[in-house]
Amino acid sequence: MRNNSVAAVTSERICIPVPAGGALAGTLRLPADVAPRAAVVVHPATAVAERLYTGFSEYLAENGYAVLTYDYRGTGASGSPKANRSLRMRDWMNQDVPAAAGWMAGRFPDLPQLAVGHSIGGHAMALNNGTDGLLGFVAIASHAGVTKTISDPKERLRVGLVLRVLGPLTGRLLGVVPGRKMGLGEDMPGAAMLEWSRWSRRPNYFFDDPSMQAAERAARVRAEVLSVGFSDDLWATPGQINAIYGRLPNASLERRTYTPDDAGMPAIGHMGFFRRGGKEKLWPEVLAWLDERIATQR
Repeated sequence: MRNNSVAAVTSERICIPVPAGGALAGTLRLPADVAPRAAVVVHPATAVAERLYTGFSEYLAENGYAVLTYDYRGTGASGSPKANRSLRMRDWMNQDVPAAAGWMAGRFPDLPQLAVGHSIGGHAMALNNGTDGLLGFVAIASHAGVTKTISDPKERLRVGLVLRVLGPLTGRLLGVVPGRKMGLGEDMPGAAMLEWSRWSRRPNYFFDDPSMQAAERAARVRAEVLSVGFSDDLWATPGQINAIYGRLPNASLERRTYTPDDAGMPAIGHMGFFRRGGKEKLWPEVLAWLDERIATQR
């Protein structure tokens, strides 16, 4: 089924099988009147609905890109959290992200491949998931979610209550965490919350989890990377972003931090980049970086 999302873009609902089981529900957007010049996958943040990325993906499609957005399994349209209660955060990173990237590469085998990861979506690529064949990727507000590093005391208390008390409690009792009621986005599988809670207590996040082999995997990333943060993001501070992206010794890394004044917005925070207020100043910056990767290849 196809429909017009904006005048210059067509959209198609798609279903991507995950080899480990289940499927990802997503949307493929294309320029309406010209062949796409490159393909971009937008890997979402934890329990953030695909609709947040609609405006940004339409913008890229208007500028000549094929763009895929989707929900992780157990969130949004990709299956109920209760039916996927055993899925962990590592399963999203290790299984869902490569499945989405592989589907896009298979759909457009002759196009340059790029990606944008928001928060955990950027974590996945920093761990070398979904990076095969990429010219480069952009990580938006992708940080180590260590609770004690949040400087604002009210936000630290709120996040600590959710990640250390309410989230784990509901995850164990119900198998599902009511993310909407807790201000986390979508409802999510209990196992994902329990893993997130454990990592949030460790000084180096999942780099302190031996089962993740994070340092070894991060060292395999050799793509060009743009890491973007925002001065008013209470979670993804420069230090916490560096806790992830300072561990990519073999990547070609560029870091940028934008203020609300830079963006012409009253606030950006953790989600604001993808809201339509970012279209005037923030989105063109990322588009230009993606364009440069294509130009360099050609």
